[in-house]
Amino acid sequence: MGKQKKTIGKTYKVRLTLSAQQNIDEITGYIAFIKQQPVNALKVGNSIFAIFDKIALNPFSFKECEQLPTKTKIYRQARCRSWYIIYKILANEIVILGLIHQSRKPAGIRALRKIK
Repeated sequence: MGKQKKTIGKTYKVRLTLSAQQNIDEITGYIAFIKQQPVNALKVGNSIFAIFDKIALNPFSFKECEQLPTKTKIYRQARCRSWYIIYKILANEIVILGLIHQSRKPAGIRALRKIK
């Protein structure tokens, strides 16, 4: 009587585009090999994938991507450390379009709309 059932929401399937995979490789590779901080690269990689899990559970909880406005608000951005994770919400899946450093210009984000 005192306990209420938790309603479990829809969990989306997360799909990484080739561009997003390359972005992750570039970020972790730079930290591991150029900066010579392999442990930090591992932490950053784990943080990125933890955000992917959060996106899969509730993709609408993150901010709409202002550089990719739509009526349906399917383009969203999540922040992980100093990178924006740009993704698109489809019917049954989340498509991770890419990761962009927050210091980059918005034109780089607009280019992600063309990725499929």
